[in-house]
Amino acid sequence: MTAPALDLTADVLTLTRALVDIPSVSGTEGPLADAVETALRALGGLEVVRIGNNVLARTDLGRDERIVLAGHLDTVPIADNVPSHLETVDGVERLHGCGTSDMKAGDAVMLRLAGLFGVPGAQPAHDLTFVFYDNEEVEAVKNGLGRVARELRGWLYGDLAILLEPTDGDVEGGCQGTMRVVLTVPGERAHSARSWLGTNAIHGAAPILATLAAYQAREVDIDGLHFREGLNAVKVEGGVAGNVVPDECRVTVNFRFAPDRDEDAAEAHVREVFAQVLAAGVTLEVTDMSGGALPGLAEPAAAAFVAAVGRPARAKLGWTDVARFAAFGIPAVNYGPGDPNQAHQRGEHVRVDRLQPAEDALTAFITGSPA
Repeated sequence: MTAPALDLTADVLTLTRALVDIPSVSGTEGPLADAVETALRALGGLEVVRIGNNVLARTDLGRDERIVLAGHLDTVPIADNVPSHLETVDGVERLHGCGTSDMKAGDAVMLRLAGLFGVPGAQPAHDLTFVFYDNEEVEAVKNGLGRVARELRGWLYGDLAILLEPTDGDVEGGCQGTMRVVLTVPGERAHSARSWLGTNAIHGAAPILATLAAYQAREVDIDGLHFREGLNAVKVEGGVAGNVVPDECRVTVNFRFAPDRDEDAAEAHVREVFAQVLAAGVTLEVTDMSGGALPGLAEPAAAAFVAAVGRPARAKLGWTDVARFAAFGIPAVNYGPGDPNQAHQRGEHVRVDRLQPAEDALTAFITGSPA
């Protein structure tokens, strides 16, 4: 597939539609990355590099501060929601399509800013770095920003990083950590007509599910932002055939933890929650882990951005790549026009009236002008 050219002088709605209409499910971002790279190189005022399907561009104007803007190019699998379409409901115009909120609207804002400040003669108050990366919606080992961090870490350094993840126009500080574990229940296979000769592993998973159903999620305030944790079964696997008592059942559990816990503390907590079933012979394997990020909104650059947006900050309930920047000691926030409640839905959409204000707020911050 050859993607159509992107016009960075077009308005942000038109650009969002163009991005949505180029499919980019995780692992298939190549055509969209090609289009982004071509558009950025054509501006003439940016240094542009590419590794894999990650496209990076930056100004070099000798400014005292550098702002890093980052967004992922991939989406979850398409659910009959490409191409995009406009729809008005109760007087509110919405753009529907896979990735509209998460996060091609944010990518479109980034490209608009590149088009404004990545041309010869532009005079932003800060130097700018733009990072478009792949494979955010899948397991952490594939994340394109992780590859950039390993191979071109210097490109990620700045005084503030802004992830244009969906926040509905609010600043969201920090992020939750996330881990997945697989709890494996052993059993003994038998013919279902003589079930007393075996041990049903699926039945043996009942205490795990009961523990999860009774779990009380912790809530905690960190730097004035309210985080709520969650522990949930997200997959149950088991069964051999319609006439066989199963000898194994696997329950995958996802723990979303507040950023005042590190990875070791998160794993220790999950093991404590399931201590009784582990003592009875269930095994636990950690299959995925990404630490969270403290809000860090007291950092001068972050505080200045919150002030520029002019809306109260809130906690990011979810994991985002602010955690990668925080690990490097770089203040990072989430800010984008998409609605996080729309992410990954079949009917995913973004409100059109959220697009231009996000571009305007970032333009004002970058130029040092009042919003």
